[in-house]
Amino acid sequence: MIRWKRPRRRTADPKHYGKGSPMMHEASNSALIAFVIYTIAVFALAVLSNRYARGKEFVGEYFLGSRGFGVWAFALTFAATNASGGSFMGFPALIYTHGWSLAFWISGFMVLPLLSMGLIGKRINQVARHCDAVTIPEILGARYGSKQVGLVATALLVLFMFFYLLAQFKAGGKILSVLLADEPAFQSLSAGVSRISTNLPWINQASGDYLVCLVVFSVAVIVYVVYGGFRAVVWTDVMQGIVMFVGVVLMLVLALRQIGGLESATRQMARMTPPEHGQATVRSDPPAAEEIVLPKGTWIKQSGTAFRLAKLTVIPRGRASAANVPVLIITTPEENDKLRSDDVIGELERDFGIALSLSIQERTPYASGAGQAGVYLTNPGPSVTGEFGFLAIGTAISFFIFWPFGATGQPANMVRLMAFKSSRTLRVSIVTVSVYYAVIYLSLVVIFCCGRVLLPGMEIDPDRTMPDLATRLTANAGVPWMAGLLVAAPFAAVMSSVDSFLLLLSSSVVRDIYQQHIHPGAPERTLKRLSYAVTLVVGVIAVLMVVNPPTYLQDLIVFASGGLAACFLVPMVLTLYWSRMTSSGTIAGMLGGTLMHLGLTCWGYIAAGQFRAYEFLGLNPFLWDLAASFIAAIGVSLLGRTNPLRTDRFFPNQA
Repeated sequence: MIRWKRPRRRTADPKHYGKGSPMMHEASNSALIAFVIYTIAVFALAVLSNRYARGKEFVGEYFLGSRGFGVWAFALTFAATNASGGSFMGFPALIYTHGWSLAFWISGFMVLPLLSMGLIGKRINQVARHCDAVTIPEILGARYGSKQVGLVATALLVLFMFFYLLAQFKAGGKILSVLLADEPAFQSLSAGVSRISTNLPWINQASGDYLVCLVVFSVAVIVYVVYGGFRAVVWTDVMQGIVMFVGVVLMLVLALRQIGGLESATRQMARMTPPEHGQATVRSDPPAAEEIVLPKGTWIKQSGTAFRLAKLTVIPRGRASAANVPVLIITTPEENDKLRSDDVIGELERDFGIALSLSIQERTPYASGAGQAGVYLTNPGPSVTGEFGFLAIGTAISFFIFWPFGATGQPANMVRLMAFKSSRTLRVSIVTVSVYYAVIYLSLVVIFCCGRVLLPGMEIDPDRTMPDLATRLTANAGVPWMAGLLVAAPFAAVMSSVDSFLLLLSSSVVRDIYQQHIHPGAPERTLKRLSYAVTLVVGVIAVLMVVNPPTYLQDLIVFASGGLAACFLVPMVLTLYWSRMTSSGTIAGMLGGTLMHLGLTCWGYIAAGQFRAYEFLGLNPFLWDLAASFIAAIGVSLLGRTNPLRTDRFFPNQA
């Protein structure tokens, strides 16, 4: 069998690339070393956290860190939790695919801290301390004296948070696969796993390298979360927040220097036209004496046009062709002039006398922006499926509302708002996180617009854009060892979210279901063991589910975050600030928002065949979710009666 490892992208200046490139090999080694050091540091923090927690009340310390975090710990854990795998994997993929329009798409993040922290931060902290709650369902249950409202909240939290967790596990596996891609031992292990998984249902949908990396990443995260608890999560978030900030700033400097500045990047993007997707037949002349295996990502240059294989392609022994091969077709003349076939194609002809050719069976242009130069610089941006582009004005306004309000409704953020120690901590943290997000997200837009020029053809696997560009930038700069630090930034983002979501799911099961409803008098030893077991089981189930996730990581992020905000934002704000709110109104608000969210998602899937909600009247589905939740919560509450004892306890000034 004739097989080659995954080839590197080729440009007009090939000295840094190609099979066996010393620069790329050093980048891979340095990234691997950085990952090992980073993982050791995370485990060390978990050990320290475990020792710190000894002798303290288990539930309050394990799930909330005893509510004693200052400015830097609170600000960076809040920032790092929101800057998830979507921020460093899904968001760059969208920038790369749709261009500058993503600056409008993400702009709402700049006011996220002001709204999320300012609207409910102080009040939820006071209420949580007042009723000694460590979870969101526990606050709702205490506010109304109702077990039903707590159970409904727990069920919805587990449902949507699990989808959020899936997205982070996928991102972690993708990043590690880039880190280890050129390691011989990893390649052999991946090949072995691929052979074993071929006949296994569901698992055979994933490549061997992704499966290996998914398992390694999952084991690392699950172990340190189980051992260290919330305090370990916060301490690692601080470290991860610093790594993300430094990594993004360094990447911005490298990208701008290599492309010749922002003006140069803009000029080159102005000449770009979106690629086309197609189906091709790859032919071997003469027929191969042995099986030919061409990796996903192989470039083939033919008749002045560059084609990229979108999946691993096999020409069986004795056969002359492989049909129905998905390919990406480059349409920008300047890109076609720079690109050439990978070394593997020349090696076939030189070493085996085999010439490969490619014929297109069908080609599909973008639904919006096809053949239009400059489409990456303007709204609404190109779109593969949307005939009106990626970001219509109504959608842009909707997302400006969605990000800050959606973040306010995230239980992971609410839990952090229960853990700061003083009002001053909250005020300073609002400013700190606002500056942090402005630097991170505006820099990412610039970086991956530059990446659009520096790294062609990533549409075949857009979620790999961040780690692949980091490796490319450092190799070009002659500092491949820095790849470890740059790739650590998205890895840190993913870990900072996974640990938070794992702990949130664990607390929901242990505290809100077992301790509140099954065994209220359970001893701490039982709660401790159950917490460890639940965290482990949730992690394992998530790994199995994410073996075959959607193509775009951001689809999962938007679905899960939108669902959580739809069912928690309105009921939680009204619970904290409106004395007329009832338990029935809270349940109605949660279910109303959830049903609207699920209904629009199903509608979108039926209408377009994609895992995303339908945008009725061109508006973000989140707005319709909020409307349904608000109407249901207010309407049912006004029809019911409040419990005066509960109202007086939480609203003493209105008594």
